[in-house]
Amino acid sequence: MIKWIGRLAVLLLAVSASGFAEWKTEALEGLEWREIGPYRGGRSAAVAGIPQDRETFYFGSTGGGVWKTTNGGGHWDNISDGFFGGSIGAVAVSSWDPNVIYVGTGEKTVRGNVSHGDGMWKSSDAGKSWNHVGLDDSRHISRVRIHPKNPDLVYAAVMGHLFGPNEQRGVYRSKDGGKNWERILFTNEQAGAVDLVMDPGNPRVLYATTWRVIRTPYSLESGGTGSGLWKSTDGGDNWKSLSDREGMPEAPLGISGITVSPSNPDNVYAIIEAAE
Repeated sequence: MIKWIGRLAVLLLAVSASGFAEWKTEALEGLEWREIGPYRGGRSAAVAGIPQDRETFYFGSTGGGVWKTTNGGGHWDNISDGFFGGSIGAVAVSSWDPNVIYVGTGEKTVRGNVSHGDGMWKSSDAGKSWNHVGLDDSRHISRVRIHPKNPDLVYAAVMGHLFGPNEQRGVYRSKDGGKNWERILFTNEQAGAVDLVMDPGNPRVLYATTWRVIRTPYSLESGGTGSGLWKSTDGGDNWKSLSDREGMPEAPLGISGITVSPSNPDNVYAIIEAAE
């Protein structure tokens, strides 16, 4: 039996050397997307995984709280019931300590029936228990980013009230795990922060987008003064506008998304709502 396994291994190596690339391509052609549940969780705009564990994922749903799987979607458990619920806008897991999870409440898909949240929540035991950690009047938190080597250094993109002016808008930073927050980017009372990304190779470099949006039960007003793209090179202490750079569309701008290439951080990509 041992000899047979050895010969089989040699045979597999020979096949791999001659035609593995072609076989791999053919196998991938058979893959299809499929829903992995849960089937009563509601739509989701917030998903997070763990680089060290390819089977564990979290998502925040609209109206259904936070869910977790430890087997790649084969089974899901709601881990926020009994602590908080409602709509979730952002979920982030610390890559340094995966036990630390931050959740920003309030959905960011601003439909006519949009529902708000009550700020930030944090777990230090992989979702077994939760504590409320501020930003009570943020209403809608659309992104949360954690420093790759310091779970206590966390950033939140806050949209604020959608139906009227609100002071608690913009990008916020906490250096003590959510005990205290400071606003580090603000444009005006009608424009909140909608996207936020950290350079994968340099956590001091941050990009953010702000969006002036007014939602009513019968309309959506998107764009105007306060909307734009921003960059910080010192961890959020100072910001420069990117909205007037060469190649950008003319104002007024609406909602924008932004991200950084992990293979080459000089490549920054943005999707921008504009009249052009």
